[in-house]
Amino acid sequence: MNNLSFHPVFPLWKKGFSQFLAPVLVALLFLALPASAEPLLCGIDRLEASGFRELSGLRIGLITNAASISRKGELDYAVMLRRGVNLKFLMAPEHGFSADIEAGKKVGSSVVSDTLPVFSLYGASKKPDIRQLREIDLLVFDLQDVGTRCYTYISTMKNAMEVCEEAGIAFMVLDRPNPVSPLRPEGFMLAPGYESFVGAVNIPFLHAMTVGEIALLLKEQCYKKLDLRVIEMQGYRRDKFGDEYAGFSFKSPSPNIRSVDTAIIYPATVFLEATSVSEGRGTVAPFMQFGAPFIKSKELGNALRKYKLKGVLFKPVVFQPASGKFSGERCQGLKFILSDRKVFSPFRTATALLLELQRLYPEHIGLDKRGDFFDHLAGTPLYREMIKKQLPLDTIVDEGRRQVEQFNLSSSAPYRIYP
Repeated sequence: MNNLSFHPVFPLWKKGFSQFLAPVLVALLFLALPASAEPLLCGIDRLEASGFRELSGLRIGLITNAASISRKGELDYAVMLRRGVNLKFLMAPEHGFSADIEAGKKVGSSVVSDTLPVFSLYGASKKPDIRQLREIDLLVFDLQDVGTRCYTYISTMKNAMEVCEEAGIAFMVLDRPNPVSPLRPEGFMLAPGYESFVGAVNIPFLHAMTVGEIALLLKEQCYKKLDLRVIEMQGYRRDKFGDEYAGFSFKSPSPNIRSVDTAIIYPATVFLEATSVSEGRGTVAPFMQFGAPFIKSKELGNALRKYKLKGVLFKPVVFQPASGKFSGERCQGLKFILSDRKVFSPFRTATALLLELQRLYPEHIGLDKRGDFFDHLAGTPLYREMIKKQLPLDTIVDEGRRQVEQFNLSSSAPYRIYP
């Protein structure tokens, strides 16, 4: 693993400074420093700082999209071309290279910079073509994840790692922040037989890991022969959300994840994709609001209050989606208002919401209509069964917590790169 280690140096006072002046000078020093003495540098920034020596003399392929930018706001592939990297092709995940194609829609291949091909990893196949990989020496992965297992970019990474191992090609991950890492891991683990493209890696539903850490975990569990190289970030901490780093810009990695707040709410509302309730697609606030023609906003809002959910408020809303479920129809529902993101529990909130939707509108919610999809999102059929049985909220959340604790004890700690 290539650490690209940088060691910031802080001036120390010499012996002989008076006891009075020393603390004053130290205080002035720290007042002069920026709020974060060590700026956040993503993997692409650290490669650029090294002059891309790790890629020197190699033929490179790059999995990327328009959200993969440097600290200066330049697209990663453009930085590479400008610095003379021998970039042979790009590969794009779900939502395409421009990150503007709606979820689930197949993506075709394209070209950027007039001659650089962009091959789709969400078209006829979701895996790289092994024949293309044999034309390069190293495949680089640089995508912005959002911290929830069902978001498909980590599934794309897993597929790429698999084919690289088969082809004998090295794989490099340029690490990026998990924008919701302060939220504790929660939800259910993957049950055997429930692996899918919306749940390919056996990590918690809300996982608090970076793509680099997940890659290390996958190498140990699945791809021991793979030549894996992770370019770590500098200045990254798990206790910061993605919009709390000075100078770092979280760019939307897909059409409906438009902010860090959306990424925080997303794991609370994404299960609605597998129900007859709109998750807000086709509106001005996807995943931040939800609704359906059969919902009564006041009734549902009152029902949710009894759970005393921390860090979130619900505001009654009426909307008419321009696309997606109930396109052109009037929907009542609720909009999420984050009051304290650091105590908010997305999975607990999702569970309370699903329990009340099932209790109030059992003939409309359609929990079984797309049950297979719901179970793949959750990673297990157990979650849907517990919702249908109307088990207590704490019983459901505690079962998820038990599974996460077991994972933490057995797997995750050795792969944690960052404090």
